[in-house]
Amino acid sequence: MGRLGVDVGGVIIELSDGDDDTSFFGPAYLRTPPVDGVVEALAAVVPLFDEVHVVSKCAEPTERRTRHWLAHHGFHARTGIGPERLHFCRTRPEKGPIAARLGLTHFVDDRLEVLGHLDTVPHRYLFRPRPDEVEAYREHLPGVRRVQSWPELAAELGARREGAGR
Repeated sequence: MGRLGVDVGGVIIELSDGDDDTSFFGPAYLRTPPVDGVVEALAAVVPLFDEVHVVSKCAEPTERRTRHWLAHHGFHARTGIGPERLHFCRTRPEKGPIAARLGLTHFVDDRLEVLGHLDTVPHRYLFRPRPDEVEAYREHLPGVRRVQSWPELAAELGARREGAGR
């Protein structure tokens, strides 16, 4: 089947809009919304893979907030991705060795720079990319598939898995 890795910021948790009421970096971070459709899509996709892991680059205080946010929103029970499948690192390049150690075959990230570090992952998905970042790391574009929403990504992952000769 395969192993899927998923980033957090901008992929599971909506990026900060600068409003302290909903900013992940403000005092009411638990009110930061999930990305539209993420919970439903992951719940549908998890059974298609041998394992699904969450891999995030952040500082230790943000790691604590992320763990708290995921638990508060019932992420683990609702998606089937347990807390033992959370992996955190402090720099973007560190995601590469984590992906290799976990044997990830698919990865979803909103940063093209990160996907460029994942040379052991054959199926890489660039989720809702920012134009300036795409321009800065465009040499990595040939190795990725761009997706704009979780429903689109879930369909893509389902189609790829069914066609992969399970």
